[in-house]
Amino acid sequence: MNLEYHFHIFAKGILLSSNRTKKIWDICQDFSETFAGKELGISPLLARILCNRGISDLDVARQFLSPALSDLPNPFLMQDMDRAVARIIQAIQHHEPIAIFGDYDVDGTTATALLYLFLKSLGTNVGFVIPHRLKEGYGLNIEALKKLHQQNIKLLITADCGVSNQEEVQWAQAHGIDVVVTDHHEPPEILPPALAILNPKRKGCPYPFKDLAGVGVAYNLIIALRSFLREQGFFANGMEPNLKEYLDLVALGTVSDVVPLTGANRILVKYGLAQLSQSSRPGILALKEIADLGPMPIDTTAVNFRLAPRINAAGRLAEALDAVRLFIATDKSEADSIAGSLNQLNSSRQGIEEKILAEVRERIGSREKGKDAKSFVLASPNWHPGVIGIVASRIVEEFHRPTILIALQEKRGKGSGRSIPSFSLYQGLKHCERWLDAFGGHDQAAGLVIQPEKIAGFSKAFEDLVKKQLREEDFIPRLQVDAWTRLDQINEDFLSELEILSPFGMGNPEPILAVENLTATESRLVGNGHLRLRIKDGNRIRDAIGFRMGSLHPLGGSQVNMAFSPQINIYQGRKMLQLRIVDLQIPPHPALSPECGGRGSGDRTSTKK
Repeated sequence: MNLEYHFHIFAKGILLSSNRTKKIWDICQDFSETFAGKELGISPLLARILCNRGISDLDVARQFLSPALSDLPNPFLMQDMDRAVARIIQAIQHHEPIAIFGDYDVDGTTATALLYLFLKSLGTNVGFVIPHRLKEGYGLNIEALKKLHQQNIKLLITADCGVSNQEEVQWAQAHGIDVVVTDHHEPPEILPPALAILNPKRKGCPYPFKDLAGVGVAYNLIIALRSFLREQGFFANGMEPNLKEYLDLVALGTVSDVVPLTGANRILVKYGLAQLSQSSRPGILALKEIADLGPMPIDTTAVNFRLAPRINAAGRLAEALDAVRLFIATDKSEADSIAGSLNQLNSSRQGIEEKILAEVRERIGSREKGKDAKSFVLASPNWHPGVIGIVASRIVEEFHRPTILIALQEKRGKGSGRSIPSFSLYQGLKHCERWLDAFGGHDQAAGLVIQPEKIAGFSKAFEDLVKKQLREEDFIPRLQVDAWTRLDQINEDFLSELEILSPFGMGNPEPILAVENLTATESRLVGNGHLRLRIKDGNRIRDAIGFRMGSLHPLGGSQVNMAFSPQINIYQGRKMLQLRIVDLQIPPHPALSPECGGRGSGDRTSTKK
């Protein structure tokens, strides 16, 4: 369903921050009256939110609201699945050792643990390898393959990597190692000569859902393996594995890799978060405890901000092997020890990140004085390559420009980039590949390897491409607002109804609502630069929190328009309704400007701190 946006520009308001780009609010047109919300038993506001996500068909809406594992596509629709299953079954039957080679991020480590635990449960002789981010880099490498060859490994399964490793797969093939690739990254035009390549993004692959995470591809493989083994009577002894027990790992990897939470991913994450909340896996329990989550239900916010950063810290600053060891641990004391180590690494990562972020901000500030940059390509020998991706994300959030940061190490630089919705970073790097030694990734996040002397040429070529492809309005961030509302409409009953739309993430964003002409009755700073407001709409007063918005304080007594996501905040066992501020407008005067066309007519410009 194509949505139409009708908007006007809000009369010039107060610029809230010097380093935040002004944001336009897109108020979605109300199509909900064409949608049979009553037949679904949902409120008009929830029906409108569904329509805003392109869901207007009654049957599609029912499936979205009540996803079932039985709705997952047949894994054998994935190209080469039959070949992959046949080769793995052969290894199991002949007691061949199998090696799993995974990536060092959350997606890769959960995919590795998933495959390891499943194959181990079948009595298979299986081991795993995770490359060191700094010493070996991303993907397969010849030195690791040589070690596996010396260990007489004849079957290698990749996890969240391998689709671009042409030379390495050729080496493995030449030395008698069959390679089964499970990956979800963009495939190159010429695929490596692997025995099987499981990647729904392959040209001609009939698997209907293309946006699986790496762990989602791996999960499809174990579904197919179990199905085949069941048909062969392998589980006649009643020891058939329950694949629901692996969904905690699937949810962790899928959510953290920021893939669309629609289609098959929505089903996997919906059930996976429930499994994550009740998981008895020692490593998961230890991770939740060290992240101070306790017994509370786990949602995508908890994964993104509490669990995933601690898991990723292993691969960013030390050995990602520790993350896999955490997931497969059977002993509580071992799991507690690993979780504690990851927590310390994450604290170190935060300190390094803030230092790099400050330097990047300073360099961008001086650079923009002389040039209206549409992209940022910056390099330094002082930056840690394991952290620059996070910093690039923060810079994109602040300046709304495609950003690539490069950590220089001896004779080459390792870069990590993030982009804005209107620009494909992967295609941008492909256009500039003459300057690069290697690159890979997605539209919104990618990595590269480059020689230091080529950075200047690459930076110019990249900047020229961005300027050529994008319009001025592409550099203005837009905030899609589901609807105008009133504070008295936001209550715990509505929150309970809203919960059926979860899990929230890319492709199914947290609903954003807006209220105008609020009075900020109280303003204070909390935590590390966060803004706490009490806001009043008529006789209704609510608490609101704006993360990283502390520079807006004080706002006591101010009239504001607020875009927010309603949430239930659980603190010390108590549930409280809380509004998470997404953006604030401070009008030039309490009444709306007449040129806006009245309440709910369209977009407003504002800036967010």
